[in-house]
Amino acid sequence: MLSNELKTKINNLWDKFWSRGITNPVTAIEQISYLLFMRRIDDADTNAKTIAEFTGAEYKTLFVRPKLGEDGKPILDKDKNPVYENADDCRWSQFRNLDPDNMLETVSKKAFPFIKDLNDPSQPYARHMKNAFFIINNSALLDEAVSAIDEIFEEIKKQQNKGQQFQDTQGDVYEYLLKELSQSGKNGQFRTPRHLIQFMCEIIDPDWTDTICDPACGTGGFLLGAYQHILTKHSSPEEIVLDENGLKRFKKYGGDLITRQDVWDHLNEKAFFGFDMDQTMVRIGLMNLMLHGIKIPQIENVDTLSKKYDQEYPDGEYSVVMANPPFTGRIDKGGMSDKLKINGTQSELLFLIRISKMLRPGGKAAVIIPEGVLFGGSKNQKQTREVLLRDNQLEAIISLPSGAFKPYTGVKTAILVFTKAEEGSTTWHTEKVWFYELKNDGYSLDDNRRKLAVNPLPIAVDIYKQRAMQTPIERSNHFYVPLAEIKDNGLDLSYNRYKKFEYQEQAYEPPQKILDALIELEKEIKKDMDELKILIG
Repeated sequence: MLSNELKTKINNLWDKFWSRGITNPVTAIEQISYLLFMRRIDDADTNAKTIAEFTGAEYKTLFVRPKLGEDGKPILDKDKNPVYENADDCRWSQFRNLDPDNMLETVSKKAFPFIKDLNDPSQPYARHMKNAFFIINNSALLDEAVSAIDEIFEEIKKQQNKGQQFQDTQGDVYEYLLKELSQSGKNGQFRTPRHLIQFMCEIIDPDWTDTICDPACGTGGFLLGAYQHILTKHSSPEEIVLDENGLKRFKKYGGDLITRQDVWDHLNEKAFFGFDMDQTMVRIGLMNLMLHGIKIPQIENVDTLSKKYDQEYPDGEYSVVMANPPFTGRIDKGGMSDKLKINGTQSELLFLIRISKMLRPGGKAAVIIPEGVLFGGSKNQKQTREVLLRDNQLEAIISLPSGAFKPYTGVKTAILVFTKAEEGSTTWHTEKVWFYELKNDGYSLDDNRRKLAVNPLPIAVDIYKQRAMQTPIERSNHFYVPLAEIKDNGLDLSYNRYKKFEYQEQAYEPPQKILDALIELEKEIKKDMDELKILIG
């Protein structure tokens, strides 16, 4: 959660763009993202050097570039390989000390082209940055923005020192920017709170052997959460701490027990995949993952509900899918995939079908959905639930508190956990479903979402992991429901359908006694009023 000081600094940064004429919200967010990336990449390179010195690993600075000849072409050595030169002039820590005019010259002509070419041209980052433009042409605005971002990062460091390193504070900065610009929550899209992502990672428990995907990844929060969960799993005990939510995370040098280079290569290039239909979010997501250590993230600008996705990507590719796809939205049927089995246009239903198809047999998914999906009576809603129960083993439904996504929405949501069995199955692969009610996620359920003293998430994780042995027969907080009963109830999967409610009869005083008590109370009030009247004359 962002501090009030950090929120104020972000507001001030936006005000600077607005007052200098960059008033388009998307444009402002994108330009701010480039500056944040320049700032973070300098920090990341310096931090990588520190880690290398700590672990003894090899360190290669990012700040080099091909040396150009007078003709503007790269100079080649005798083996026809590019000759590289130092690019420290592109470091934030270097150009931030220049006067405003020279700073603008350096950033626009050196630093921005440098970050555009950071990755292999064939990889998503370079491809999606190819058509990116740096449009800040006012030296005073750049100077003010650089100073404001320095202040923001100093505040971020303070929050991280208080135990919020795992929570992707930079992602929270993006979230707040979107919120302030009235963009967050549009068409059912809003970022998932870091602690809920971490909770879902604990439940799914991804590892370095997995291929992990988010079909509507936004800024990459689920992919980042999975990466940090994996690093935590492979960290020395002395590197593990409990965060403010009572869940494990690494302190600083995550993954120190990973010694094989092929494991790191897989995590860097082949483990994390994301898709998003918003070009700006794709760029932000790519930068976000790179800044957190994933060198070549695989995020593409594709609508996963489209025919284009069908043409370019096969089914059954992923062993883990984690997502909070957009809901309460409807899509255009014109470009919609023909493979999604239902005729409707409700995005939350179509994403569930797509996620089921994305999973390989044995692959697991954790997906946040609006609870209406679980009990809605339409043909498409029932067909979607049937896919979950037939093509998959629907393992768990975790009901979330209604304020989990405030202030953006009060819609009641749930987490679905399922394992892929067989595509297009004619038989039921689900025998029983485990239901659990998370009454509190450790934060107040109002618009402020204040951190509370209680930490219910670790308790919920332990109950989930022990569910096969310790689930009571009595249907109170968590329980199993057999498939036969679910079928008898029209495939209703809502928690409240099966929970046992105990009604306690209330005992009331006789009406005459209540009336007598009210008359006595009125007499006391009149007496006090008379005394008050005497006192004030």
